[in-house]
Amino acid sequence: MHTTLLIMAAGLGSRYGGNKQVDRIGPGGEILMEYSIFDAVKAGFDKVVFVIKPEMAETFKAMIGDKIARKVEVAYAFQDYSSLPADFTVPEGRTKPYGTVHAVLCAKDVIDEPFAVINADDYYGRDAFTAMAASLHEMQGKSNVASMVAYDLHNTISENGTVTRGVCEKDAQGNLVKVTETYKIQGAPDGTIRDYETDPEGRVLDPNALVSMNFWGFTPSFFAVAGEKFEAFLKHGGQDPLKCEYVLPTLVDELMHETGLPVKVLSTHAVWFGMTYKEDKAYVAGELKKLHDSGFYPETL
Repeated sequence: MHTTLLIMAAGLGSRYGGNKQVDRIGPGGEILMEYSIFDAVKAGFDKVVFVIKPEMAETFKAMIGDKIARKVEVAYAFQDYSSLPADFTVPEGRTKPYGTVHAVLCAKDVIDEPFAVINADDYYGRDAFTAMAASLHEMQGKSNVASMVAYDLHNTISENGTVTRGVCEKDAQGNLVKVTETYKIQGAPDGTIRDYETDPEGRVLDPNALVSMNFWGFTPSFFAVAGEKFEAFLKHGGQDPLKCEYVLPTLVDELMHETGLPVKVLSTHAVWFGMTYKEDKAYVAGELKKLHDSGFYPETL
């Protein structure tokens, strides 16, 4: 059985302003997802599935796909409107994808084993992949179970603007009990971290609160139930038909409460970093260079 990593790389990157998934940022010209793949392979993953836009296929193969195909099995899935239900009509004027649930569903035909899901434009840390690989091995032969890697909130904010995080709560057994998609989180001048979506003055958040960075572990049975929920979302729509998205934290929270889906929380104290804004690039490049200079990564990946 494979240990599979699904990388969601079809987002438009509207706040970043371009195709940040293929922006060369490492000291050897590496793109950010190469670090996730390198760490995942070290942790025992042996299959990578890229979810991309169809027009990015040749670019992805040239930049990274053909390179890593020498080390692991590689598959591609395409996120576009052609994979939406046949009886659904995309609203006129919409250009955005329909969110991370749709991204995962696009890969259902190339995955039949427990799999992990990550964003292409985040750095998760090697320990996170080690923990997830162990969790996926525990899921072998099971259905309707899941896991997630949780990060401390204070390790996941950007100095250059607000971010969206799935704020999590877990029980005494280490299982997720609630995840709340929280928008407009930002560090305040007084050193606190605040939620400016629910309170214009900024609701103070616990800096040690656990948050989801879209690092999930699922079994293949997830595709069927996610497909049903996604079709219901499309049917009933969101508040803004041109921008509404169905995201994994929202779906997982619904499944926990509606079907009792158990989600094991895998904690890590790793410092996340990613590129939400163009201004984040210099910081991320500097942190990656430090990791190379220390010998944690080789001179080039």
